[in-house]
Amino acid sequence: MVVTVLATKYLYERGSAESRKPQLNFRGPVWATITNHSLTLFLLLTGVCWVAVYKHADPDSKWGRVAGNIVSEWTQILALVILTKRLIETHSRESEK
Repeated sequence: MVVTVLATKYLYERGSAESRKPQLNFRGPVWATITNHSLTLFLLLTGVCWVAVYKHADPDSKWGRVAGNIVSEWTQILALVILTKRLIETHSRESEK
């Protein structure tokens, strides 16, 4: 929950009513893509790091269980971001924008 609140406060995701608009406007298609999907990119990159930590940890150790739980949470948050971008709720104020 903390990751969701803090990440959506500082990172931008195009199509999200909750995201702040980015202040810096870099020119070029690559920078536009990075800016428009910074939340998804952050979750993907850090998620890959957590998967690497879990892969090298012993799953039966305390740290292995913690890393596994973090990988699970990261996957759920990323799926939530993707689903909320793609699905539209009828008669919703956010969906009308």
